[in-house]
Amino acid sequence: MTETQESRTAPPRDPGVGGDVLERIVATKRDEMAALLGRAPELRRACEHAPPARNFEVALRVEGQVAVIAELKRRSPGAGAIRPELDPAGLALDYERAGAAALSVLTDGPWFGGSLADLAAARAAVGLPVLRKDFTLIEEQVLEARAAGADAILLIVRILDDARLRGLRELAESLGMSALVEAHDTAELDRALASGSRVVGINNRDLTTFHTTLETTFGLLNGIPADVVVVSESGIRTAADVERLGREGVYAVLVGEALLRERDPSTAVRALAGRPRRERTLA
Repeated sequence: MTETQESRTAPPRDPGVGGDVLERIVATKRDEMAALLGRAPELRRACEHAPPARNFEVALRVEGQVAVIAELKRRSPGAGAIRPELDPAGLALDYERAGAAALSVLTDGPWFGGSLADLAAARAAVGLPVLRKDFTLIEEQVLEARAAGADAILLIVRILDDARLRGLRELAESLGMSALVEAHDTAELDRALASGSRVVGINNRDLTTFHTTLETTFGLLNGIPADVVVVSESGIRTAADVERLGREGVYAVLVGEALLRERDPSTAVRALAGRPRRERTLA
């Protein structure tokens, strides 16, 4: 079995959800980062040959509707195996046909069973913008994402200092990508906004305890300017959840497990897509 194949089937040892899971995941990124260091010139050249970036932010600004970002992942630390035999291209096409506005592809191997090959396959199958969902810490990962065809990257406030958060966002945007800057509490939200982010994700899951509640989104909304795209992440399962978020002016929802555990994920996307959104005027 190759290293890549092994990463898709076997999570790291002791992957339980006790303790600070995010810190443990970030620790596994050290080898990946070491392999990328010094490759920036090569990756920049590869970016020049990548397909033009699709506009992730515009895709989420659907007038009067909550946009659905449909996720592709095989497993997660909290949920275990979700869809081990996932076909990235086929599922991406199903999502697109069902009304998804964008895709999110997990590219972390050890914890989520993903890869950049998954992202490339999904993107080649559809016309939707694709978010690389991973734990981005250094510039080379941003370049790697664009070279693989990513249209957006995830930046997690909690694992980045202010200078690096702004720098990685600006690098992504200089390459034509968007940055989804993710926060979980008021302090992180303030940092996300101070970084200049135009697309802010609110993670409803506490990655220390794995407790999930939509109240996290509702509690932070009033602190976000009305022109910033707000994405509610995790814990969205039903059309009623999406409608409730839409009434508060949330632009988009990122949904993974609730779709992937269905026999036909496209039916689940269709049930969530097209829900009404009220325009926000606060903040």
